[in-house]
Order: sequence, then structure tokens, then C-alpha cells
Amino acid sequence: MARQVSDQSLRKLLWTFVVTGVATFMVAMDNLIVTNALPVIRVDLGTGLEGLEWTVNAYTLTFAVLLLTGAALGDRFGRRKIFAAGLVIFTAASALAALSPDIDTLIAARAVQGLGGAIITPLSLTLLADAVPPKRRGAAFGIWGAMSGLGVALGPVIGGAVVDSASWQWIFWINVPIGLILLPLVAAVRESRGGAGRLDPVGVVLATAGLFGVVFGLVRGGSQGWTSGPVLLGLIGGGVLVIAFVAWQARARYPMLPLPLFRSRGFSVSNAVGFVMAFGMFGAVFLGAQFLQTVQGYSPLEAGVRTLPWTAAPALVAPFSGALADRIGVRRVLALALAFQAAGVASLAAVSRPDVPYAELVPPFVLAGIGMGLFFAPMARAAIDFAPRGMEGVASGASNATRQLGTVLGIAVLGAVFSAVGGYASGQDFVDGMRVAEGVGAVVLAGAALLALAIPESRRTAPDTMVLAPEAQASTSSASTIV
Repeated sequence: MARQVSDQSLRKLLWTFVVTGVATFMVAMDNLIVTNALPVIRVDLGTGLEGLEWTVNAYTLTFAVLLLTGAALGDRFGRRKIFAAGLVIFTAASALAALSPDIDTLIAARAVQGLGGAIITPLSLTLLADAVPPKRRGAAFGIWGAMSGLGVALGPVIGGAVVDSASWQWIFWINVPIGLILLPLVAAVRESRGGAGRLDPVGVVLATAGLFGVVFGLVRGGSQGWTSGPVLLGLIGGGVLVIAFVAWQARARYPMLPLPLFRSRGFSVSNAVGFVMAFGMFGAVFLGAQFLQTVQGYSPLEAGVRTLPWTAAPALVAPFSGALADRIGVRRVLALALAFQAAGVASLAAVSRPDVPYAELVPPFVLAGIGMGLFFAPMARAAIDFAPRGMEGVASGASNATRQLGTVLGIAVLGAVFSAVGGYASGQDFVDGMRVAEGVGAVVLAGAALLALAIPESRRTAPDTMVLAPEAQASTSSASTIV
């Protein structure tokens, strides 16, 4: 009987690994698959820079704002049940994206995809954590992280192969059979719940509307003029709503983002570093991914293979970053990582020209990739080390959401710089805009490297006395899933 119970537990554990790992791979892969298909989407749907920015940002903005809410929903109503709902949403949105006849429909579908991703990502790891004995969780989380890293590394190559052999629509269709296969397998995963899982709908609305307004103003500013009515309304109105969000979080009974976390200098500075890193790096990635196809004429597959030194390097370097942080300290590793990234983006801006040989692009790609690989594990550790005990989950989720918002604003701002200086009229026009935008990104990353040195020595220093209301602690107890 004991042997039978053990076999059943092992089967449940294996199925949990399969379901959560494949779902994580799918969501992670989807980000860079889309990035690699942007030049083809621009031509096929007759859009411009603004449409491409929203294709990326619609997903990232929704994902960032709803990340903690997705975790709270799982805590309250059952993680397996809500995870399955996230799979349904992501799969259906992928089909809608594939069927999109125009850029507006695609953007709407991407926003819904972001909702699904915001549910899948946190709950995949909490379901795995519940299925694995505590002493085995380190190895289990390592496998989970490897699936995410593999999705990021292979995304451009898989996306390029799909676009080359079929069409850009198939980068979304590919998610549909994966989702349909995973859905019945979710039944093999054990159900679990967290705390009360309190929700903050007012906070979600204020954050979403405010950030949408700011990003709208930044994206439209280049084409409509920075003093035009819609742009000013977006920037000013969005800014007011963001301020209202902060004020609401200070008084809400169940805040989406508990502000007392930021009383810790270490937590505040490390999150500022994460935000600035995402702003500079992923704003540069947005343009760099288009350069190889739009200017140099490579096919999507050829471009995907050529970016592997950038996208695959993190998977190779990341396993060593934690040990390095133990040896020399988190802040030094973060500063080193950001210095690598700044050097990579700066050198990419320096060598970029329409006819630049690929060999000259490899060193910048490698530098940026090494920097990214060194960054994420120490960043995740900093978020937890400076959080009050019992608040590690919400702290980790808040740290991830902050980086996602940095990505959104980085793409919007560096896109505005690009459109002000260059454009898509010619290869040289594109390079002129990209070099200035990536120069700005490099300066931002260099500033983040200096800021990282202001992080206190990473250790478990967050005082237990800095506690939040029990309701706030319960609101996002499963957000420790985010790395």
C-alpha cells in the first residue's frame, strides 16, 4: 500500500513538472518570438513604429499590472483552478492574435495574452512548490527557471523558423495545441490555496489606466507632437492616475502593492535598479531585434540564429551568478552585470551601420548577454533579502512587476527617441535613430550600475518589526513565484 501511495505521489509530481514547466516555457518563449516577428508584422499589417510598440507593450503592461492579482486569485479560489483559467485565456488570446486582420485586433489580443501570462507565471511555481518536498525545492525551482531560460533562448530561433516556413500568424497558432494538450493534464496537479487572497480592484484600475495614459503619450508624442491635446492628456492624466494609485495604496485595506515594503532602503534601491535596467536593456532589444531584418535583410530565422550570442548567454551564465553573489556580494555582482550590459549596448550603438559585418556585432551581443545572465538571480535575491519575514512573496512579485514596467516605459521612451532622430525610410535612417536610442539606453544602464553600488550589503536585514497588516500579507502570498 505504501509503495502504491509513493508511486501515485511520484506520478503527480512528474505531471506537475510537465504542466508547469511546459506552460512556463510557452509564456517565456512567446515574448521573444513576437519580437523577432515585428518586421514582418509591420509590413503585413501596414503599421509603423507605434503599432509595433503597442504589440509588445500591450502584453507587458497587462502582465505587469495583473501579476500580483493573478497570484492573489490563485490563493483565494484555488491555484490549480485559476492556473487552468489562465491557460484557457492565454490559448484563446493566441488564437485571436493569429486571426487578427489588423494591428488593433492584434494589440487587443496581446493585452488578453498578458492577462493569461500574469496568471500562469506566478501560479506555475506555487503549484510546483506545493508538490515538491521543501528539501527538494531548490532543485525543482532550478528546473523551472531553466525552462523559462530555454524559452527565452530558443524563442527567436523558433519564431524565425516558424515565420520563414509559414507566416507570422503561426507564432501564435503554435500556442494553441500546447494549451489544449496541457488543459486536461492540469487535473493531475494537486489543488492548493494560500492565504485569504484579498483583491484590490481599485488599485488595478488606477494602475492600468495611469500607466496606459503615460505610455500612450510617450508613443504618440513623436507622431502627433508633444504639445498636442491627446498626448498632453495621456501624459498628464496618466501621471495624475499613477499618483492617485500610490495614494490609494497608502490607505487601502488590501493594497495591491504594500507601500511599507519600500521603507527598506535596500528594497527601494534594488527595485529602482531593476526598473532602470529593464528600461535601458529591453528598449535597446526592441530596436536591435528589428535591425538585422529591416536593415541587413536577414530572414527571421537567420536573424534569430544571429541573436543567440545575446539571448543564449544568460542561460549559460546565470547558474554561476548566485555563487558569485555569495562570494563578492549582491551589489557588486549587480553593478558588474549592469556594466557589462552598458558596454554591450554602447558598443552595439558604436558599430551599427547598414553594412556592418556580423562579426562586429558578436562582441556587443555577448557582453549584453553576459550582463543579463549575471543580473537576474542576484536581483531576485535582493528583493527577498530586504523584505520583512513573511512578505518575501509579495516582495518578489513587486520586484518582477517593477522590471516589467521598466520594459514598457523603456520601449516607449527609446522608441520616441528613435522616431525623433530616424525611422524606417531607409537603412541609414533606421541606424541613425537606433544609434542615438541605444546610446541613451547605454547611459541609463551605466547609471544603474552606479546606483547598484548604493544597495546595502545583501543579507537578511529586513527587520521583523516592519510588518504589514495581515490582510496585506495575505493579498499576494503566492507571488514568490516570480524570479
